[in-house]
Amino acid sequence: MLKVRLLLLLSLFSFSKKSIAQDWANLTRYKSQNEKLLTMPKDENRVVFMGNSITEGWTKSFFDNPSYINRGIGGQTTPQMLLRFRQDVIELDPKVVLILAGTNDIAENTGPMSLEEIRDNILSMVELAEANEIYPIVCSVLPAYDYPWRPGLAPNIKIPKLNAMLKSLAEHEGIYYLDYFTAMADDRNGLPSKLTTDEVHLTKEGYLILSDMVEKAIKEVLEK
Repeated sequence: MLKVRLLLLLSLFSFSKKSIAQDWANLTRYKSQNEKLLTMPKDENRVVFMGNSITEGWTKSFFDNPSYINRGIGGQTTPQMLLRFRQDVIELDPKVVLILAGTNDIAENTGPMSLEEIRDNILSMVELAEANEIYPIVCSVLPAYDYPWRPGLAPNIKIPKLNAMLKSLAEHEGIYYLDYFTAMADDRNGLPSKLTTDEVHLTKEGYLILSDMVEKAIKEVLEK
């Protein structure tokens, strides 16, 4: 009996150590890059791109621009981004941050999330940016007809509803709303085949559309 109890305690201790060690928000992902960046002369027009796999997978040549800092992490949801927002955005002291988030929340990557909860997490990122004199650009969630890794959650219905909330959020805050959805959606509220590899992630043609829209938005914001 004593042996069983000892084994149970060891098992619980092992589980506890794993839980403590788990980097749920992936705070270590960009830690070394951030430290290196902070030792370099600051770019006056620095722009941070906060997002998920859409941001992380952006055409690398786009980020040859030394003013553009990619801080996307594939699969992430808004609560994870919110946890790392200080170190991956605020401490880098950019002029502008683009926030592209929400589709993985709808896919329930870290558990069920209401559209209001997603919107509120994005609002918290906006408020953190504004409190630190960083101009936030809120991006619409890209079209997705269905998620190949989690089918049946009707993102083609939920994403337009979330985007309407994000547009209202941006209008209320008096900030830029970058509407990728309208520029890219087909008649299913999904992505056309030429723009996507799997109904969610983008082809080179898809990124060209994003890049053109982003460049115009950043130019407009920096000129204000």
